[in-house]
Amino acid sequence: MAAAAAGAVAFAPLAPLAQEAGRSRDPLSISIGQNSGFTRVEFGGVIGLRSQVRRDGDRLYVRLGVSAAPDVSRLRVDPPQGVTSVETRMARGGGTDLILTLAEGADYRSGVADGVVWLNLYAPGKAPERAAETVARANAVVPVRAETSADKTVLTFQWGAPVGAAVFRRGEAVWVVFDTAAKLDLNGALRGGKASGPASGARWAAGPGYTALRIAAPGDLSVSAQGQGGTWTVSIGGNGAGGSGVEVDRSDDGASTLVARMAGATKTVWLTDPLVGDRFAAVTALAPGKGMAERRSTVDLTLLPTAQGLAIETATDDLKVDAAGDLVTLSRPRGLTLSPPSALLQAAGSLVDAPPKANDPALILADWAAVGAAGFSDRYQRLQDEAMAEAAASDDNPRAPIAARVAFARFLVGSGLNYEAIGVLNGIIAKSPSMQGEPEVRGLRGAARVGVGRLEEAQADFAIGALANDPAAKVWQGYIAAEQGDWEGARRAFAAGASVVDQFPKEWRARFGAAHAMAAVQTGDLPAARQLLAYVFSQNAPAADQLTARLVQARLFELSGDKDRALAIYKAVARAPLDGIATPAKLGAISLELERGALTPDKAAQRLEQLKWRWRGDATELSVIRKLSDIYLQQGRYREALEALRGAGKRMAGVPGAAEVQADQSNAFRALFLEGAADGLQPVQALALFYDFRELTPIGADGDEMVRRLSRRLIDVDLLDQAAELLKHQVDERLDGVAKAQVATNLATVYLMNRQPEKALQAIWGSRTTLLPAAMNSERRALEARALMDLGRFDHAMEVLDRDQSPPAREVRADVLWKQQKWTEAAQQYEGRLGDRYKTPGTPLSPSEEGWLIRAGVGYSLSSNRAALTRLQGQYSPFIAGARSANAMRVALDDSLSGVAGTSDFAGLTAGADTFVGWVTAAKQDFRKETGGDRPATPAR
Repeated sequence: MAAAAAGAVAFAPLAPLAQEAGRSRDPLSISIGQNSGFTRVEFGGVIGLRSQVRRDGDRLYVRLGVSAAPDVSRLRVDPPQGVTSVETRMARGGGTDLILTLAEGADYRSGVADGVVWLNLYAPGKAPERAAETVARANAVVPVRAETSADKTVLTFQWGAPVGAAVFRRGEAVWVVFDTAAKLDLNGALRGGKASGPASGARWAAGPGYTALRIAAPGDLSVSAQGQGGTWTVSIGGNGAGGSGVEVDRSDDGASTLVARMAGATKTVWLTDPLVGDRFAAVTALAPGKGMAERRSTVDLTLLPTAQGLAIETATDDLKVDAAGDLVTLSRPRGLTLSPPSALLQAAGSLVDAPPKANDPALILADWAAVGAAGFSDRYQRLQDEAMAEAAASDDNPRAPIAARVAFARFLVGSGLNYEAIGVLNGIIAKSPSMQGEPEVRGLRGAARVGVGRLEEAQADFAIGALANDPAAKVWQGYIAAEQGDWEGARRAFAAGASVVDQFPKEWRARFGAAHAMAAVQTGDLPAARQLLAYVFSQNAPAADQLTARLVQARLFELSGDKDRALAIYKAVARAPLDGIATPAKLGAISLELERGALTPDKAAQRLEQLKWRWRGDATELSVIRKLSDIYLQQGRYREALEALRGAGKRMAGVPGAAEVQADQSNAFRALFLEGAADGLQPVQALALFYDFRELTPIGADGDEMVRRLSRRLIDVDLLDQAAELLKHQVDERLDGVAKAQVATNLATVYLMNRQPEKALQAIWGSRTTLLPAAMNSERRALEARALMDLGRFDHAMEVLDRDQSPPAREVRADVLWKQQKWTEAAQQYEGRLGDRYKTPGTPLSPSEEGWLIRAGVGYSLSSNRAALTRLQGQYSPFIAGARSANAMRVALDDSLSGVAGTSDFAGLTAGADTFVGWVTAAKQDFRKETGGDRPATPAR
């Protein structure tokens, strides 16, 4: 049944355009063919022939009367020329819209022929000119020629281009209406306003966009019309056949509107009869001729028989008639007054022993499951046979009776055979799309879907307008809301349907009562929960439903503080042989025992691990996973916690509580890498944990901060390659502008620490941008110069530094001069970096400062600058005793070596005072400051 509702898709050969040898007998078949000029899509079958095509801007909508979206993957994967995208979506009120987005300049044509609705799609500039686009010139003179005999008058209207027409009789007159304003030249047809033969008394008038001709003719004369291009021929009298080809039925979406399928409809013209004085509408259509053979009436309007087009009489002032393409829609602001769809489709007479119809469409009656003395099999077989016979008779007839099939569905729903009921009801809708608006059909299907756990589908059934005031539907909506964790919504819906709860079978009364009680517990209304549970226990419902209510009672005792009674109930229910009930009971017992200290966390985790595999797929599993992960996080078992949470994953995305599980994962990951919980792990362990769960990294500033903190820990232990990989991902994939420049600066620093100057330059050059802060620009210049220096490009390094006198720039400039063996300039730079440090002899020199001092002394010695060396010795001799490299400082400041020792003599001394080590140490300290330093770990939850 479901497959029949979805339809079959048959693809015709791509080129040349194919014609099918035989049409599919499925309710909906879609055929596709293509040649060099256009792509043709045909919608066949009972449902396909009722497809509606309309255009809104650049979108083309095809309304299909099926609830399940058909397979249009071929159109999606290989869209026709001129179509940019293809999608399907549920239409309001039921059915499915196939939506094709047209490229600029693309066009389409549609129509009905050979039992299908066809759609031609043209690439931009390839669509043929529409016949209607070559319109007749307004106010032109249209010659009318007449051929008369004693019993027949034939009028021929010679328009210069195709025009739409409507031809019909009203009383003792024939009306001919065209969709273009013009002057009719009747001189060649009528004399003195009359024609010989049966027709007489012709009068014509032109209005804004139309021309109407009224011809007096006796009511017993037949009327027919034929059109070809711009020529219309109207015959009055003789043996002319009435019109055919126009079908009128209810809208497939169940709305209170009528839809006429009339190919080539062009315009609605409202006219006033000069003799009667009433107002009526004529809907014109292009040739070839098509009309209505029979008169049809509703409370609001009457459709007249026509030889061409449509004619509508109405006593209302707000009837709306819209002509668009091949569809004419008749509606009123508050809907037409129409009988329910099923009223026209009931079988003649009553069915034997059929389950009675409930007073409310969504209500289930206990009597439906009654089987009588003959037993279940006998009643099932009799109802099924009647339903199958009715279904067989309904092939290709969307207006066939449905009484036997609905009766069978009632029996199936009442007996708990919900999957079978869904199939029967889907089959009804597939063959009669207007049944989507029938309240009982949707109510029954919604109840059956709830019975098999398809809550979202059931929600769509109960949400239709026809069930808006049904209290039984409100009860179902309350139950669905409770199952989805919407406790406030559940209480509101249950309250709205309270008047009919007692009319449901006892098992459903118990289920509704338990769900309502849980909603009351979750919203804090404990007195109401007690009353509802007392109601449930009084229903004498099946054991499974009674046990479900006991679970709610245990939760009520737990929140009331009576945890001993709650634990006793949990343990009792946990012994039930029904896993769906025993599993949440065991979870409740484990939680209470863990809280009271009767169970250790390790033992609780072991039990929960076993419980996680015992019952899967719903909110109970999610609750077990959340509790298990909470225990793991409290024990510092972060990997186990995250793996437990990820175990649910997207597999249970639609289950109530899935959002909370996702939030738990994000919060745990945030606590680990943003709030310091992972600081107790070894850096390599933290890195592995981060990589294994990196999909949890939040987007934005928090995620970037996580990466910087982790990279700082890696830098601390000299895992520079791993730190660079993390930072590079941020630069390449996540950041822009100033933020990208900042992280790229950090990345370049790591590359330089790792002796990779080429990559450092790429990081700096690849993140250049304007309007950076002055301090950042200075830092980036210093790093770029250091990288160039490491590559031996000393002159370029000095050009980059230019006149920059910031501390980082001065340090790099000194190192460049040192490598160029410009001893005096280098020594002056190193001494300048020390500044007035000699004034605080009580504080030992840092490693960087010792290196600068040693290199300044050696530089002055190599340049034979005894005076400068003597000055340094006098200023910094007090620091020698507490220095890390006391001997090196003593030798570097010895003025007796000035001019005596050479470069080779000081080689070992300057190697030990390598300023690169001091720069790396200072850079690591800067990283710690940027990331907030080392902080104590905080609990993950």
